[in-house]
Amino acid sequence: MEDLFKRIRIIRQENQMTLQELSEKSGLSISFLSQVERGNSSLTITSLQRIAEAFGIPISSLFETVENKNFIVKVDDQKPFKIEGTSMTYIRLAGNFAGRNLEPMIVELEPNQSILTKYAHPGEEFYYVLEGRILLQVDDKDYVLGVGDALHFPSSIQHSMENLLDITSRVLCVLQPAIFQ
Repeated sequence: MEDLFKRIRIIRQENQMTLQELSEKSGLSISFLSQVERGNSSLTITSLQRIAEAFGIPISSLFETVENKNFIVKVDDQKPFKIEGTSMTYIRLAGNFAGRNLEPMIVELEPNQSILTKYAHPGEEFYYVLEGRILLQVDDKDYVLGVGDALHFPSSIQHSMENLLDITSRVLCVLQPAIFQ
């Protein structure tokens, strides 16, 4: 995440934009943006989207883009990160190439963690349980998944997730469309 904070500051400076101007364009406070650039605050996807829109760039441009000509993501290159408002840990597994439509990642849910907010958005989602046991609620129907179980559904249906165990659960998740291009 430290690279993300630096990238936001670099893009702002490249655009010769003050924190005041970024604040006005994004609707986020100057103090919050200052904390973000110093790495003293976490970010939600919504805040990232507002910052990207203020810069006039896709959200994916905020993330380091290194062309992966071998299409391989070595374990040493897989950097875990968190998104504000959740204690889930995400590990991106995607290569970096033009036209990529899938977003594969590992999602780690803390013991007994619940994501009570239901989400719906364009695309598809695929989940495959690597460790633990989770409850995925899709369109008010409960799906309990253990190791080796999979679930694939349209993301446009309201959905939420919960870890049913006292240990961390790990899930392979593949989203479409890609969110971090």
